[in-house]
Amino acid sequence: MGDYANLPPNERYGAAVKAAREWLDHLARGGSKEVLTVRDACERYAEGKPDAAKRFPRYVYDDPIAHVQLQKLTDRHVRAWRKRLEATPAEVSKNKKGPKVTRPRSAATVNRDMVPFRAALNMALDSGDVLTANAWKKALEPAEANQRRELYLNKEQRRRLLDALTGDAAILARALCLLPVRPGALADADVSHYDSRLGVLSIAADKSGAGRKLPLSQGMKTMLDSLCRNKLPNAPLFMRGDGSRWNKDKWKKPFKQAAEAANLPKETSAYTLRHSVITDLVSSGLDLFTVAQLAGTSVRMIEKHYGHLQQHLAAKALETLAI
Repeated sequence: MGDYANLPPNERYGAAVKAAREWLDHLARGGSKEVLTVRDACERYAEGKPDAAKRFPRYVYDDPIAHVQLQKLTDRHVRAWRKRLEATPAEVSKNKKGPKVTRPRSAATVNRDMVPFRAALNMALDSGDVLTANAWKKALEPAEANQRRELYLNKEQRRRLLDALTGDAAILARALCLLPVRPGALADADVSHYDSRLGVLSIAADKSGAGRKLPLSQGMKTMLDSLCRNKLPNAPLFMRGDGSRWNKDKWKKPFKQAAEAANLPKETSAYTLRHSVITDLVSSGLDLFTVAQLAGTSVRMIEKHYGHLQQHLAAKALETLAI
């Protein structure tokens, strides 16, 4: 339990007795015998999850909350951590040669940063390392993010973007035009994640941390068959000319240059393609549950950001009621 040297001598015995009773109560209710800190829980969760492994060092491991034992974690700890996260500027540019460019952290960015942290704590709960989610259930509720991704590229604009891209960047962009996935999910995909026999691509890890299988169109299957030829199973499915994986810092510049060459809005990015594809799927009448499964997000988020696109379908259905 420790020597409680931070307390006055006359308070140490009482504190030790209280901690011992809490620990025995934890064990009596089926809790794990292992004593983990918040950092331990995050490191365990981050194994095999690239997005979490990148985020935790930036805002968890060097934060005071990292050293708190899970059994002693309180709502106050988590709210204080969230407040520090919200006050931390978000990096816009990570160019090592120039000065860092930052902006205030938006509610949407805070929500994205909290997703893997919440998942790590929930994993600890499922493992019995902590017996209640009271410490983070309310403290990590998503903030209201009112910013809707308004930039939409129609098919003609997407074709212009593809024509302006060259080489491996064009291949990555074409895949993003055929699947409603995040660019990072494709960048993390290996050859072994594609099943040519079933025509299915497995997304092993994504923003939500959950894997899923995507059915593929014939055009996508033809592309992947070509990309997988003569490659080892653990090779990147989408790789750059030098054999390395794509990442945000590597695709950002070619997409920006191509958007400018194609006379598209300067805000155009790789993520714009995902938003555009989801918009088309919802507008075509595909049910929101299926769209959410394909996109790797919740039905609630699809309804919130894209539900308004189905109003014309509702109007069309109402027209059938005319007598």
